[in-house]
Amino acid sequence: MIVIADTGPINYLVLIGEIEVLPELYDRILIPPSVCGELQHARAPETVRLWINQPPEWLHVRASSLTPDSHLLKADIEVGERDAILLAQELTADELLMDDMGGRREAARRHLPVTGTIGVLHAAAKLGLLNFRDALDRLRNTNFRIEKALLDRLIRTAEM
Repeated sequence: MIVIADTGPINYLVLIGEIEVLPELYDRILIPPSVCGELQHARAPETVRLWINQPPEWLHVRASSLTPDSHLLKADIEVGERDAILLAQELTADELLMDDMGGRREAARRHLPVTGTIGVLHAAAKLGLLNFRDALDRLRNTNFRIEKALLDRLIRTAEM
């Protein structure tokens, strides 16, 4: 299975202490060098910088050989999202992990299968790897952007 990740899902999974669900779900993850750079950036949380400076065996950095087309260059997305989309496109990825709505729209336009942090948490919970409600509560304490009402509804649904 080929899985490409953008910065967001890795960042949030590290912050909430659930990064180890990724190899349980996908075996290995590929990230472009720009995503690695974003995770190492001085503005990234210290926990995330420490994590990426000693990456696990299941995380691999790989650049795409594709060059962005004009539509991708005009899209209102960050470099990490752009490069993750290119790598996913080049490798015909089975999954692209991305939270940014602009990036997700562009990936969908290119018919790339996308899921985000919440989708990863939900899949892990279905396999008994974590408690979905607890993970969402921890996610709420980060700067993860989601409508409060939607997050509250997800938490309530998880309790059923």
